[in-house]
Amino acid sequence: MSAVTGSQVEHVDIEGDDDDNRPWYRSPSVLIPIASGVAFVAGLVCDWTGAESAGLVLFWIGLLLGAYTFVPGALRKLFTNGKLGIGLLMTISATGAVILGYVEEAAALAFLYSIAEALEDKAMDRARAGLRALLKLVPDTALVKRGAATAEVEAKELRVGDMLVVRPGERVATDGIVRAGRSSLDTSAITGESIPVEVEPGTDVSAGSINTTGVLEIEATAAGTDNSLTTIVELVEQAQAEKGDRARLADRIARPLVPGVMLLAVLVGVLGSLLTGDTELWITRALVVLVAASPCALAIAVPVTVVSAIGAASKFGVVVKSGAAFERFGGIRHLAVDKTGTLTRNEPTVARVVTTSGATEADVLAWAASLEGHSTHPLAAAITNAAPDAVAAEDVSETAGHGIAGRLDGARLAVGSPRWLTAGTLADDVLAMESEGMTVVIVHRDDQPTGAIGVRDELRPEVPEVIATLNRRGIGVTMLTGDNARTAAALAAQAGISDVRAELRPEDKAAAVTELSKSQPTAMIGDGINDAPALAAADLGIAMGAKGADAAIESADVAFTGHDLRLIPQALAHARRGRSIINQNVVLSIAIIAVLLPSAITGILGLAAVVLVHEVAEVIVILNGLRAARRKRA
Repeated sequence: MSAVTGSQVEHVDIEGDDDDNRPWYRSPSVLIPIASGVAFVAGLVCDWTGAESAGLVLFWIGLLLGAYTFVPGALRKLFTNGKLGIGLLMTISATGAVILGYVEEAAALAFLYSIAEALEDKAMDRARAGLRALLKLVPDTALVKRGAATAEVEAKELRVGDMLVVRPGERVATDGIVRAGRSSLDTSAITGESIPVEVEPGTDVSAGSINTTGVLEIEATAAGTDNSLTTIVELVEQAQAEKGDRARLADRIARPLVPGVMLLAVLVGVLGSLLTGDTELWITRALVVLVAASPCALAIAVPVTVVSAIGAASKFGVVVKSGAAFERFGGIRHLAVDKTGTLTRNEPTVARVVTTSGATEADVLAWAASLEGHSTHPLAAAITNAAPDAVAAEDVSETAGHGIAGRLDGARLAVGSPRWLTAGTLADDVLAMESEGMTVVIVHRDDQPTGAIGVRDELRPEVPEVIATLNRRGIGVTMLTGDNARTAAALAAQAGISDVRAELRPEDKAAAVTELSKSQPTAMIGDGINDAPALAAADLGIAMGAKGADAAIESADVAFTGHDLRLIPQALAHARRGRSIINQNVVLSIAIIAVLLPSAITGILGLAAVVLVHEVAEVIVILNGLRAARRKRA
C-alpha cells in the first residue's frame, strides 16, 4: 500500500471549503431542485386559475431548472465514458414529452428526479468530511534531538532517522521505534484498544499515540507526511471512491433499458414509416414510445421507499446516510464487528482479585487504590473506582513502564506488572486471568506478593443474545480487533463468536473486510478512528454511537445514535423489509413500462392515456413506498 503524499494530505486538510459542507439551505445542488418544484407548483396554480400562458412559462422554468441538475451530467457520462444511466432515460423522456407539447409532464419528471438526486447526493457528499479529523491527531510540531540539544520543528518536516523527544501528555508525531525510555502509550486512536501499551527500547510506535508517563526518545521510521495516519486517510479515500462507483438499483436497470428503448423508438418510427408511408403517424408513435418508456414510477419508487424507511429508522436510533446505503443495508449477510467500544464497554473495570492467605480482596484493592490514586494510567482509574474510599499513600513514586510504589501506615506498597513484580504463589492464578483476557497487576506489601488484580474491558451484557439472534437469522459474525489474540479469543468465546481475527492494524482490518465482502455482502461495525478504513471498505459501514470518532461516523454509511447492540438485528430486519418494498415497486414500474410499450406501438393508447397511466402508477408506488415508514418493534 502506497502512502499518501504531502499534496494529498494538504488536499484533505483544506477539504470542506466547497459546496459539500454547506448547510442545505445554502447549497445550490439542493436549492435548484427546490426552485424547480416551486415553479412547477406555481404553474399548476396558474393553470387551475385560467392563466395558461403564465403557467406555461412557469412550467418551462421548472423544467429547465430541474433538467439543469441531471441532463449535463447524463450527457457527459454518455459521451466521455459511454455510461448509460437512469438520468439519460429521464432526459430522453422529458425531451419526447416536450416535442409532443406536454411541457407540464416534462417539468414534473424533471422536478421529481432532480429533488430525489439532490437529497441523496447531499448526504453522500458528507462522507469525506471526517477525514480531516484523522490528521488532527498529528501534532503541528515535534521536538527533535540534535546532538546534546533539542529543537522544535514542524511535524511535516520530519524525516526518517530523526530522533524525537516525546514528553508525557504529548502525541507521537510520526511512526518510529523507541530508542530510550520506558512509558505507557495510549494507542486508542490507532488500535481502538482502551488499555494502554507498555513500551521500552525496541518497541514500534505509531503516529498519533499519546505518551502517558515517562519521557521517550523515538527514532522516526516514517516521514511526517508519510505515516500510519496518512495511510488510513488514503485507505478511506480509495474505498469511498470505489463504493461511489457502484451503481444503484435504478441505474443497473437503466443500463439495458436506455439503449433498448432508443432502438425500439427508432425502429417504430423508421419501419412504420417505410411499411405504411405515414411518416407523421409513426414518428408521433415513436415519441409516444419514448414517453411510455419513461421511468417515472421507477425514478420515484426507490427514493420514496428509502426516505420513508430512513425516517422510520431514525426514530429508533438508526441514521442511514443515503438511499444507496439503505439499498445495500437490506442485502447484508455477514457482519464484521470491532471489539473495543462495540462489543465491549470501552471502560476497563476490575474483573477479579486473588490474594495470598494473609490478605482479603478488600485489603488488596485498598492498598492498590492508595497508590493508583496518584497515577493517570487508565488501569489506575479502574482500580480506584473499585475502592473509592482508599486512604492515599505517601512518598509515592512511579516508574514508567513498570509500576508505582509508596508507603501506607508504615508499610511499603508496590503495584505493577508481572514483568516487574513477582507473583510468587499467585503465578498460576495470574496465568489463568491472563488466559481469560485480563490485564493483571501484582500488589506487594513489604516486598511480598499479597494479591493480583485482573482488569478487563467487559462485554456489553446484550452481546451473547444479539450474536445468537443474528446466527439464527443466517447472518455470520466475525470479530476484528487490534488486541492480542488471547484476550480476543476469551471475549469471543463469551460472545459466541467463532471467527476471530486479532492483532490487526487499521489496514489489516480493511483487508479482512474486503476479503469477507468477496464471498457475501458484508457490513463493518465500529466506533473508532482506527475502524475508518474498514468502515469505508465494507459494503456497508456502521458507526456505533453518535459520540464516536468523527472519522468513523463520517466514513460509515449508517450510524447508531446509541450503543445498544440489540439495534443491529432490529435495523437489519427493517432494512430487509424496506428492500422488499423497493423490489415490489421496481417490479411494478417495469411491468407498467412493459404494458405501455406495445400499447403505444400499436396505437391502442395515445399520449394522453400513457401520461394518465404513468400518473396513476406514480401514486401506487408512492403509497406502497410509504408502507416502509411503518416499523415493527423488536
